[in-house]
Amino acid sequence: MTSTVDFESAGARLDRDVELLRFATAGSVDDGKSTLVGRLLHDSKSVLADTLEAVERASRDRGAEGVELALLTDGLRAEREQGITIDVAYRYFTTPRRKFILADTPGHVQYTRNMVTGASTAELVVLLVDARKGVVEQTRRHLAVAALLGVRHLVLAVNKMDLVEFSESAYQTIAVDFAAAAEALGITDHVVIPVSASLGDNVVDASSNTPWYDGPTLLDHLEAVPVGVDAVTQAARFPVQYVVRAPDYRGYAGQLASGVIERDDDVVVMPAGLRTRIVAIDTFDGEVDIAHAPQSVTLRLADEFDVGRGDLIVHPRQEPRVANAFDATICQLSERPLRAGDRVLIKHTTRVVKGVIDSVSHRLDIETLDRGPAESLELNEIGGVVLRVAAPLAIDDYASDRLTGSFLVIDEHDGQTLAAGLVGDPFSARRPQ
Repeated sequence: MTSTVDFESAGARLDRDVELLRFATAGSVDDGKSTLVGRLLHDSKSVLADTLEAVERASRDRGAEGVELALLTDGLRAEREQGITIDVAYRYFTTPRRKFILADTPGHVQYTRNMVTGASTAELVVLLVDARKGVVEQTRRHLAVAALLGVRHLVLAVNKMDLVEFSESAYQTIAVDFAAAAEALGITDHVVIPVSASLGDNVVDASSNTPWYDGPTLLDHLEAVPVGVDAVTQAARFPVQYVVRAPDYRGYAGQLASGVIERDDDVVVMPAGLRTRIVAIDTFDGEVDIAHAPQSVTLRLADEFDVGRGDLIVHPRQEPRVANAFDATICQLSERPLRAGDRVLIKHTTRVVKGVIDSVSHRLDIETLDRGPAESLELNEIGGVVLRVAAPLAIDDYASDRLTGSFLVIDEHDGQTLAAGLVGDPFSARRPQ
């Protein structure tokens, strides 16, 4: 859902044989997120020489004693000053063990929608807190959004430890508070790391200032955390993106969103429910016998059905549900409020259909997860709606499949993205007891 990264074009310089981790950073204003990202890039030797020289020159011009690492991520601010709006900045870097796509999200409360954008494709989120302030309301807000989006791994970076004299007790108090908040949301995979982004402690290199801490540095953890989901355990989902027609050839191109498909597999084309068989799987390098998510392939089918863009190819007995109306949770991304009766377009995988907001059921308090009544959803608000669509969609609950369980709500007149949506209620299994 929402914004994605074209890795092949933007990060083609990275070694394709190394694992990829997509992660996002989030934190309150002035927690030092820009400095942390700059330190991570600098100390992992991921900054080009000319870029580093420019930052060193800018730091001297500002009268700084050393390199202001936050300037490595200030391109986003400079672009905004020129009147260009970019909600999430993506950074690309690599180490011998792994390659990374980092979604750097703004920290202001009014940009909650931006964290939704940045974390929607992330497997891990790094949350920052100021060691002097601890877990604050914005930390809980970002934590709740990460839980809502089904992010698998969380890191709390307790920054500015140098300003509390690397106090173990200050760190432990924050770690306990964070663990309680995370586990109340059903998140058990989380670590807490004491860091000083300005000095470099425990970001890339282990710190002698925290002898009481025996855990990984931030980069060590990013390199070691499990990546991806075992495709064999997932139901296969292949959204058709393009129909390839040529003399004596008809194939259906797209990216396998989840699961595994093999030649000679029986399949069902949704939402029509047409049954057929895969006779060939074509790739750029030639024909293969098997494909795993997220490979891009072209499928050839045994029968010449009317299959088109937006159809979903799946295995029998693993079909998603087909619905003309469904409950959903949405995050409002536009300044235009969303109300019952609004006519919209729904973009689900590769299909776009007309729809209407049948009703707005509730507004979510992002800290307490309590639901309150609502007649509309305003910018940055998250709430529940009932959607009705003009043509049936083959959907999964977001909790079981992040791609087929997500969608965009689009203005039918000007094409503006109004909201990001999740099928079902992802918090239903995460609510505090």
